[in-house]
Amino acid sequence: MGGDTKPRRARSRSWPVLLTQERARPDRIRERPGAWWLAVATVCFGAFMGQLDASIVTLTYGSLRGEFRASLAAVEWVSLAYLLALVALLIPAGRLSDAHGRKLFYLYGFVVFTAASAACGLAPSLATLVVFRVVQAAGAAMMQANSVALVTTSAPRGKMRTALGVQAAAQALGLALGPTVGGALVSAVGWRWVFGINVPIGIIALVAGHYLLPRTRSHNRADRFDWPGLALLSVATTSLLLGVSAASGLPVPPWAVALLFTTAAGADWAFVQRQLRAPAPLLDLTLLRARAVSTGLAGALCGYLVLFGPLVLVPEALVEAGGSELTAGLVLTALPAGFALAATVADQVLPRAVSDRGRCLLGAAICAGTLGAMLVLPATAGWLVPQLAVLGVGLGTFTPANNTLVMGAIPANCSGTGGGLVNMARGLGTALGVALVTLQLHLAGDGAGRDGWLRAIAVLAAAAGIMLVAAWLSPAGRRTASEGSRQE
Repeated sequence: MGGDTKPRRARSRSWPVLLTQERARPDRIRERPGAWWLAVATVCFGAFMGQLDASIVTLTYGSLRGEFRASLAAVEWVSLAYLLALVALLIPAGRLSDAHGRKLFYLYGFVVFTAASAACGLAPSLATLVVFRVVQAAGAAMMQANSVALVTTSAPRGKMRTALGVQAAAQALGLALGPTVGGALVSAVGWRWVFGINVPIGIIALVAGHYLLPRTRSHNRADRFDWPGLALLSVATTSLLLGVSAASGLPVPPWAVALLFTTAAGADWAFVQRQLRAPAPLLDLTLLRARAVSTGLAGALCGYLVLFGPLVLVPEALVEAGGSELTAGLVLTALPAGFALAATVADQVLPRAVSDRGRCLLGAAICAGTLGAMLVLPATAGWLVPQLAVLGVGLGTFTPANNTLVMGAIPANCSGTGGGLVNMARGLGTALGVALVTLQLHLAGDGAGRDGWLRAIAVLAAAAGIMLVAAWLSPAGRRTASEGSRQE
């Protein structure tokens, strides 16, 4: 018996190491010529799940209202709580990942997201469901903050844009399948399986990530974590999104809306001051001094605003004109389908001489031109399908190239923070796309179909114009990391 004591103790000591340190990929995987594709494919699991979850949950509103006898305003918190927590936690998750390991945090994100999804499916009340959605958002933040970083540090330099295009296509596929899968699940087996479907996908992705994702080779450690900075960032983002949502038609007095926007501005100013003075800031503001980063983040926010705005606008327009929800869902599929197509084939179609900046300009110009046409053409299913498809092509051309410019200007040891910034811009763009379109429809009043359509399209066209300006101002951008800072 005494001879077994040391091995058992060695094994017991290995458990903390197994749980707190990243493990390298097996040699037979790391040495494969296409090993980076395996890593990108694994990250696509998270990209797909995140967007599937974003578009699938809205299909549960009717069932949730019936089962829990709740109002629509109460049920909307199932989505709103998730979005608020996600946006607030993306940068902190990226910062911690840079310090302790991006693969480690990505895998733990899958654990939290999958467990919370199972809990959401078993929730006994609406309040419990909202709480579990916040936990789910924490897991999603750990994944999303690292998804772009894992892709950019895994792919060879010449393949970075292609890899980011594949990831963007996975996001678009999840977005496209969400309404169809959600509607089928709710109709066939009930709303709880809308969350339950995440469990088997999450388990598969967790196992794949353990073996296929490279470990972090370059860390950016900090002696302490900036908790005051996190609090200020959370207050700023939450107040901003609540203010926009309140202004979009919720029964909230004007003074409360003004207070929310004032609080957001004050917290944002205090956050910047804190980051300038903190010994270990949550966000290194010097990253934003790179023009490719600042313009790229503005472009990313506006790009997702343009992507998600039609998801609210088109169903409202078609249903008000006498169409069905099924017709609206089928018409909307053209947008993410065009996005996925362009994100995956743009490298093969466009000449290699076209730079990332040139691709951004081309994509933004397509978006602006398409939205301009939507201002004058009829808002009918026959006209909308090709217009939405072309709009998706513009976004699919713009987004991977824009993300490449941003991540190429960020040092590899800050890739998690950079990925958190990109995904935070995406989250804010998503929220603003939904909220600003809803606001325009609210301001137009009930029954003012064409007026509301024109108002909303004008907002989206303005966002496309900002994308175009941001692309024009962006430099070519080059990755600053050395080969030794990549992952294995």
